Amino acid sequence: MKIDRRCFLSLGIGGAAGIALSPLPWKLADDSAIWTQMWPWTPVPADGEVTYVKSACTLCPGGCGISVRKVGNRAVKIEGVEGHPVNDGGICPLGLSGLQLLYGPTRVKTPLKRAGERGEGKWIKISWEEAIAEVAKKLGDLREKGESNSVACISGSDKGTVPSLFKRFLSVYGSPNFMRMPSIQDSYEIANSISLGFIAQSGFDLEHADFILSFGSGLIEGWGSPVRMIRANSSWRKAGIKVVQVESRLSNSAAKSDKWIPINPGTEYALALGLAHVIIRESLYRNDFVHAGALGFIRFRDLVLSNYSPDSVEKITGIKKETIEALAVDFARSGRPVAICGRGHGKAQSSLGELLAVQALNALAGNIGKEGGVFAVNDPAYIAWPAYQVDEAGAAGIKKERIDGAGNGKYGLAKSLTNRFAGAVNSGLPVSLLFVLESNPVYSLPDTKAVKDAFKKIPFIVSFSSFMDDTALNSDLILPNHVYLERYEDVPATAGLSKPVVSLARPVVSPQFNTKHAGDVIILIAKEVGSPVSDAFPWDDYQACLEGTAGDKWKMLNEEGFSSDPAFTAQAVNTSPGKFDLSGGVADLSILFTPVNLEGDPKAYPLLLLPYDSFRIANGYIGDPPFVIKTVEDTVLKGKDILVEINPATASANGLSAGSYAILKTPKGSARVKINLFDGIMPGLVAMPRGLGHTAYDNYLAGKGINVNELIGTLEDPASGLDAAWGIRANLIKA
Repeated sequence: MKIDRRCFLSLGIGGAAGIALSPLPWKLADDSAIWTQMWPWTPVPADGEVTYVKSACTLCPGGCGISVRKVGNRAVKIEGVEGHPVNDGGICPLGLSGLQLLYGPTRVKTPLKRAGERGEGKWIKISWEEAIAEVAKKLGDLREKGESNSVACISGSDKGTVPSLFKRFLSVYGSPNFMRMPSIQDSYEIANSISLGFIAQSGFDLEHADFILSFGSGLIEGWGSPVRMIRANSSWRKAGIKVVQVESRLSNSAAKSDKWIPINPGTEYALALGLAHVIIRESLYRNDFVHAGALGFIRFRDLVLSNYSPDSVEKITGIKKETIEALAVDFARSGRPVAICGRGHGKAQSSLGELLAVQALNALAGNIGKEGGVFAVNDPAYIAWPAYQVDEAGAAGIKKERIDGAGNGKYGLAKSLTNRFAGAVNSGLPVSLLFVLESNPVYSLPDTKAVKDAFKKIPFIVSFSSFMDDTALNSDLILPNHVYLERYEDVPATAGLSKPVVSLARPVVSPQFNTKHAGDVIILIAKEVGSPVSDAFPWDDYQACLEGTAGDKWKMLNEEGFSSDPAFTAQAVNTSPGKFDLSGGVADLSILFTPVNLEGDPKAYPLLLLPYDSFRIANGYIGDPPFVIKTVEDTVLKGKDILVEINPATASANGLSAGSYAILKTPKGSARVKINLFDGIMPGLVAMPRGLGHTAYDNYLAGKGINVNELIGTLEDPASGLDAAWGIRANLIKA
């Protein structure tokens, strides 16, 4: 496979970095063909006083600091805040286009009640008083029947005061079923619980590392905080820091790295163990961290030395043993090497074995809790609300098993297993009422059909979405939240930072429509439900709750826009013998390090479908705004057709050519796709972007492309309960 300079430059890496970090960080500023299109909602501010308001972006886990330029009462431009610890003045295309979300046509402007079938789009307007009373009555009826545990909430995050208010509501009401949307942090949390002995997020001091080994993480595709990662990548280039990207497809991150190592998909764990084999065999590990007398180390050592020699790993991964040997030595002999994983944006979970294998490399390098290394980062401990009393009904409900099985039995370390939610509901476990907060599970969870089937079984669904997204469209009641530019909210950054950062989103403009802060709504619902639920919510409104929670940090948050302790020290990792467990604390290590068998018969589905992430396509709760969707390359989206990448050899074997149509089939469904030939993908693979194929939003996004989640499913990791699927078996048939 040959990737020459011309192919490399055609990937447009420099353009991507310039978009995010230049003073005018969006090339569309000079694209009259786009900016002169006269959308009816395009803001045209009158002349007036120019002011700036500091706030925080909530459109991804990064939590960047932003400054919004206003002319009179109209917000006209969003920029990054210099000196902010996450983005330091930079901004990505999605963050820059936030004004389209504020003023655009996808806003839900008032509480809506479903009038037709779910998904039909027929609604009637109701008042806030009516909406809150209806929700409270349904909650009261369920509680009287002893069914409080059948209430659930799916939130985009479990960090910050607003998700905590919803979790508090469920707990005092009598339900354990607060869930967050899946991400790689679920995997890191469980891995840290096992290896370190305490629950923590993983933070990476990538700015001071001197060797970056990435197992499929989209370093410039949007992993963690997109702006931070692009800035870090730029600093690596200037300082000559070596970056090695391991993945099956030549992503932008792979093209921008010093070395791209193609690997058989799903075998990343084996490569990490093979590197560990060489490091241990050659005694390259750091004795000051990994003690030879530690029980976990002995078991791990015996495993990798017996089963993961470079010769064995070559057969599994397709990577030459010489490459494995050289990579292991380079990594171990670097001063501050860091190994990271979490495919693409890091919004998908991974198997526990893969996380522990990669984490073992950091442990062997002795680079945990040190500058340029990996840190165990505890959640900021500023939410300390008064205890509440529960009655008999609440106490009985909260003790019942969660709908997703998290926190019990073999899944005792998992906080949330939302990937198991649809299967649980479809198998008959009861969910009578579902809250959906800042998330879009109908679109974002794999196996779309199963998720939609589960939603059909739930009698009453309440969406707090600001937009008519795919999940809101399939709800019974929409209680629209203010968008982030209209509300106060604490924004903890959860994107792999090496220390906690909490930013403050604040109202840049007054609410444009008849919306209400979700924090206020859950407080009002609690008061309507009555004691003891109402007693747990002593605040008059969300503003009072936020100010009281922030305490003496409120002044700093208002003045600086963020709170970050410069003297922060991560929780110390106990490195005494037997404390850092490289074996994962699992009796049978074969459970951890077992390859995932993808769904589908290899004879019927001889290819492998891999989802991939793009810097230009948002695939979380928020979909691409109109100006951003215009930046998507025509090798990804042409009109309404989605293009899939395949190697020319794969195309030849299947009778396909560039630009031809094909039917892409998987065990979960089929879709008509267009072919894009790409030398940078291994033969036998089909790559499809995440973030397209919405059924809701506006005409600029809805109906364009295919949602890859319609074609892939979930595979439960037996060691953790997390979703370990990285793709699915597939076939391409000429249309």
